[in-house]
Parts: sequence; structure tokens; C-alpha cells
Amino acid sequence: MPQKITLILRPESGFDIPYSDGYQLYSSLLGIMQEADETAASHTHDSPISSISLGPLEGKFLHSHRSRHKAVDPNERYNLKIGITDPKEVEIFRSIIQPLVLRERNLRLERGDLRAEEVSSSTASFQDIVKSAGEVKNPYLDFEFKSPVCIQYRNSKVIEMFPHREAVFHSLLSKWNSVCPEELRMNIERDEMARYIVEKPMAYDTHSVVVNTVFDKVKGHPRPIMKQGFVGRCRYTFTRDAPDGMRNGIVALARFAEYSGVGSAVARGCGAAKVTVGEAER
Repeated sequence: MPQKITLILRPESGFDIPYSDGYQLYSSLLGIMQEADETAASHTHDSPISSISLGPLEGKFLHSHRSRHKAVDPNERYNLKIGITDPKEVEIFRSIIQPLVLRERNLRLERGDLRAEEVSSSTASFQDIVKSAGEVKNPYLDFEFKSPVCIQYRNSKVIEMFPHREAVFHSLLSKWNSVCPEELRMNIERDEMARYIVEKPMAYDTHSVVVNTVFDKVKGHPRPIMKQGFVGRCRYTFTRDAPDGMRNGIVALARFAEYSGVGSAVARGCGAAKVTVGEAER
């Protein structure tokens, strides 16, 4: 059952964090999980599917004198959203919540700690997501891509730098089918997505994002591993002749996006999306 966790965090002090904060947050969260359940942590890290997705740290930041960094303010609180879509969601959820709530452990970043002041969660079954998709007769889907969406075109090295309907929803379809119950698997062709969905970008930009660091033996110091992607807002609507089953499936995938993220490296802060499903006027 897909789950969302919202953490309200306060810095223990003022310190710098990278603009691309996802990989540090993921490393810290994985450390927290290992303390509670090494098996769940290893499963999350090694799983071929995207077990969790991390949103960006959201709040008011201070100016940093370091290049490509921002500073957290100990007088502010910051939001962090975590999505869980793995079939082992109970174990993963427990391994996150127990250390933060019961043992009052902090998220330890490179230059300082974040303390969890509030924790909330919500769930939605795959069946509920599918059922709710059919309740809107003429839907529009507003996506706010909060962190860079990194999607490779099929098996190539070409990165999608535009919120194209086929790229976005095929990514979500792959994520859905990898974790949903067998009877709820969808078979929506890419050609159907291209033929019956219309995208209207309202504001978008492209960014590079750090998803990890590795030690460069040649240069003798760590170097970042980068991915490229797009951020911004895009509305998706349907043509008048879109089949009902296909349209309902796409609406379900849109709702699922808030749990799964879009594209690759979602555990490291990429592809976070806020989605609004509305009723369009005819």
C-alpha cells in the first residue's frame, strides 16, 4: 500500500547544505533505517525498483558563501516528504519512524543535524487510487515538478529535457507495474499516450542535479555524479476521443506520482511531484 510520510524538521544549528540536497538526505535516512532494521535498509538500497522517493527540503533558506550551497536557519522549520511504494512498505515505514519518533534520532547531514519535530503519514491502496480515477469525468492533471525529473529516452543516453506526455507517463506506468498487485497491472501503449494526451507547460526550466559522489582516484578527491532534468509546472489534458479506460489509467498514474516520484534517482531527491486532479470545463 503506497504511503507518504511528511517530516517537519528543525536544524540544530545554522549550516550549509548543497542545492542538490537529495543525496545527503538519502544517505542520512538510510543510516537511520539501518539502526532500526538492517534488512529493510539493505532491501531499500539494493532493490531494483525505486522503493522510496524523497522530495526536496522545503522552507526558507539563508544565503551561503559557498558555491552551489544554501544555508539552513535554526529558527525555521523545513518540510521533507517521503514516498514509499515498495511491497515491503510496512517494514520500510517502521524503520524510518521508529528511530525518528521513538528514539528521537536526528537526520545527520555532512555539516549539521536536522531534528524531527513533527511526523505525519497517509496511505492509499492501489485499489483506492484506481477507483478514485474514475470519479472525474473530464479530468485535467496539473503537475508541479518540484525537483529535476531525470528520464532517459528508452535505452539511449539521451535525457528528456521537456515534460513530454509519453516520457512522464511511461515512467509512471513502469513504476506502477513493478509494485502493484498483478490484477491491477496496466497495459497502456506509448502510442496511446502520445495520441490521446495533450501537455501544456505553464513554466519549466532545466537543471543539473548531484545524485551521488564518488572518490576520483586519478584526481585524489571526491567528485559529483550528475544527472540532468526539468522542473516546473505542466498541465495534461485528454483529447475528446480518448478511451475511458486509458484516461482513467493515466489519472491513476498521476495520483501515484506523489508516492513514486517521476523518472530515475527518486530516492536521491529527483522527480518529486505535486499533482492536482481537476474537472475541466467542456
